[in-house]
Amino acid sequence: MTAARALRAGRAARVVRAGVRAGLGALALPALLAAAPGPAPAIGPGPASGGGWSAAPAAGRPYVYLEGAAGSVLTDTLSVTNPTTAPLTVRLTGDAAPAPVTFAARTVTVPARTRADVPFTVTVGAGTPPGDHRGALRAEAAARTAAARTTVVPLHLRVSGPRLAALTVEDVRVDRSGTVRYTLVNRGTTTLAPRLAVRADGVLGTVLDRPERPLPLTLRPGERATRTEPWPDPPALDAVTVRLTAAAPGAPPATARAAASFASAPGIAAATAALLAGAGAVTYTAYALRRRKR
Repeated sequence: MTAARALRAGRAARVVRAGVRAGLGALALPALLAAAPGPAPAIGPGPASGGGWSAAPAAGRPYVYLEGAAGSVLTDTLSVTNPTTAPLTVRLTGDAAPAPVTFAARTVTVPARTRADVPFTVTVGAGTPPGDHRGALRAEAAARTAAARTTVVPLHLRVSGPRLAALTVEDVRVDRSGTVRYTLVNRGTTTLAPRLAVRADGVLGTVLDRPERPLPLTLRPGERATRTEPWPDPPALDAVTVRLTAAAPGAPPATARAAASFASAPGIAAATAALLAGAGAVTYTAYALRRRKR
C-alpha cells in the first residue's frame, strides 16, 4: 500500500512539473515576439532647397571668401546636397579672374539623399595685382532631366599686398555731332567707383560746364571701360577744347583734353552774314565821313 501511494505521488509530481514548464513556455513566447525587431522604418526625403538639389560652400556659408598673396594656392570645399530620391549628376566649373579655379572632380554623381563635399583650389598667379577680385562657382545639372538647372555661388578673392587707388582718362575724342568718347582705366589695385566732370572752352569763353557726378559703373583692378558723353547742343561755329576730369575715392584726379572744331552750314551762313554786315557798316561809315569832309 505504501509503494502504491509513492507511485501515485511520483506521477502527480511529474504532471505538475510538465504543467509548470508548459505555462512558462506560453508566457515566454509573447515576450520574445514583442522584443523581436520589426521592419526598419522608411527614410523620408530630407529638406530641399527650392524643391530640389542645392550647392553651397561647406559649413553653410552664403559665399566663398578666400585671401592670400600673389603666387599662393588657396583651397576650399563646395557641398552639393541631393535631397531627392534619385541620383544627381552635376558639372562643376568656376572662375575668379585672374585666378583660375580647379575642382577635384569636374563631374560628380551624388546618390539620393546624400551630400557630396568637393574640394577645389584657386591659383593666384605671381602677377595678380593686390586687391579685391570677384568670381563664381557653378554647379550645372544634366539637361533634359527634372533637376536641370544651374546654381551659382559667389566667390570673393582678396589678394594681399599694398593697396593703391589710381584712375586715368584716355583716348578722349569729340565727333562732329558733339559726342565725347573716352576710356577710363583702373591703374591701381582696388576697385573704384569713378566720378566725372566735363568742361569745354571756346574762342569766346566756356560753352559747356558739367559738374562732377558719379558714373553708373565700378572698375576692378586693371579693368577699362569705354564710354560716351552726349553733347546735344554744341556750338555751330567754334574751336573748343574739351576737358574731362575723373576722380574716385582715394585716387588723385585724372584729366585729359581733346580739341574739336565745329563749322555747321547754318553757323557758316550766320558768320558770313555777320561779316558782310560788319563790312557794310564799315563801308557806310567811311563814305559818311568823306561826305562830311567835303
